[in-house]
Amino acid sequence: MKTFRMNKGSWLLVLAIFLSASVYAIPKGDEELIDTMNFKAYFGKVIDSQTARTLPFATVEATGSNIATVTNIDGEFTIKIANDADISDLKVSYIGFSNKTIPLSQFNKKTLTIKLDPSSVQLKEVIIRPEDAMELIVDVLANVKKNYSTDPMMMRGFYRESIQRGRNYVSISEAVIDIFKGAYYNEFQYDQVKLFKGRKSADVEKMDTVLFKVQGGPNTTLLLDVMKNPYILLSSDYYAVYNFHLSDVISIDDRLHYVVSFDQKMYVEKPFYRGKLYIDMDKLAITEAEFELNTENKEEAARLFIKKKPMGMVIIPEKAVYRSKYTIEDDRWYFSYARAEVKFKVNWKKKLFNTTYSTMSEVAITDRTYEGIEKFASKERFKRNDVMGEKVYIFFDQGFWEGYNVIEPDQSIESAIRRLNRKYLRRNG
Repeated sequence: MKTFRMNKGSWLLVLAIFLSASVYAIPKGDEELIDTMNFKAYFGKVIDSQTARTLPFATVEATGSNIATVTNIDGEFTIKIANDADISDLKVSYIGFSNKTIPLSQFNKKTLTIKLDPSSVQLKEVIIRPEDAMELIVDVLANVKKNYSTDPMMMRGFYRESIQRGRNYVSISEAVIDIFKGAYYNEFQYDQVKLFKGRKSADVEKMDTVLFKVQGGPNTTLLLDVMKNPYILLSSDYYAVYNFHLSDVISIDDRLHYVVSFDQKMYVEKPFYRGKLYIDMDKLAITEAEFELNTENKEEAARLFIKKKPMGMVIIPEKAVYRSKYTIEDDRWYFSYARAEVKFKVNWKKKLFNTTYSTMSEVAITDRTYEGIEKFASKERFKRNDVMGEKVYIFFDQGFWEGYNVIEPDQSIESAIRRLNRKYLRRNG
């Protein structure tokens, strides 16, 4: 049996969890059309035109600008555009569907339903260049400097994280963040995060037996930029860890993509990943990635997640799923979205019950620029050991986010916010 030494950096993306903390949740703003002197908000829902299935994580971009967002689990989005911006259309894209451009004039006070058409790919018309999927991976790594930004830039994003106990949310925090994004070819130019504006839930009631802190916050989620941090999936010994194979050809953003599936080799004992990489056929750039941790070895997988826990507690990881995506402009790809979901069971020795817990964190880049490039002072930066719930405060102001773009909360989060707010008001009213 072969074993491999795990690159220490490869596991920084795993959410470090402390089993001891306070928990909170947040309110949501008005759902009606927001129209102020400074900006207007447009509400939409993206579905499959043939099945009416909602399309989560679809990219929504204001054409002619860097303003963007993504749809939530329910396929819904809100995008806010300054009144003085020279923008007239939105472009919506999704894996396996044709892009659609929607004039802003079609939006009104009600949510606009946008139907995307599936994009069929005639394989006989596609020239498959590599016979071995490994060649694609080698070419992708060789083309990083050509396909991604060679200069640092500033980004603004929206970040949300939550913790669930069973089906109930016990913690929801969110923030607008500023990001110093280092050049992709410079491994020593690390990404930095500064909290611009944030809030958390109002519920301070403790859970039954276990309290959590999720460490790392937006720093951890930004590590899912697998082209900026290739060691996450594609370390120097990836060829000895994974089997790669070409599994499909699809359309993303009206561009043909190879789909490369991968799984760790049978003789590799440590937990690694399985998933899919979406590679632009023309430029040989990864534009999306979906992967999950192999949790078959429960004991080894648990060591990756838990930094501190009480004696007598057993952690059983059930799944750890990750995704990241990029958007294209002028033949270069820019990091645009990442999401991490981790689910596990908690058992107490000599006790009959167990409880399921889930954590979720996601970040959407809502704007970017090459102007005003600056690293953040140490005291301003969000550290890898920081906890989001300790950095933001309780707010009930429905206009809290003003003109900043956010990811719409899905129905389950929205109902949790309302419930937790009512509980807090009753307790403190």
